[in-house]
Amino acid sequence: MKFFLTIYLCSYFNGVCLTPHTFYDEPHDDIYSCLLSGYEKSINKTKEIGRVEINKHGIYSRFSCDEKKFNKEKTDTKELGVES
Repeated sequence: MKFFLTIYLCSYFNGVCLTPHTFYDEPHDDIYSCLLSGYEKSINKTKEIGRVEINKHGIYSRFSCDEKKFNKEKTDTKELGVES
């Protein structure tokens, strides 16, 4: 089993989130490394969006680390339990 990071970008003001992004190309061996990646990617995305846009739209990020079966020879999204 591997852990896969999913990041959600949301707006406090609109009460909606964009379509989540799961990093299937970056499986993690444990939840610890997945969590560290989630915090790093969230910080980087916040910096990329910038102070003005974050404040203007009330943007925030959240993330989850979900455990799924992973087969290195077959990385089809169906194998990971994800519908295309």
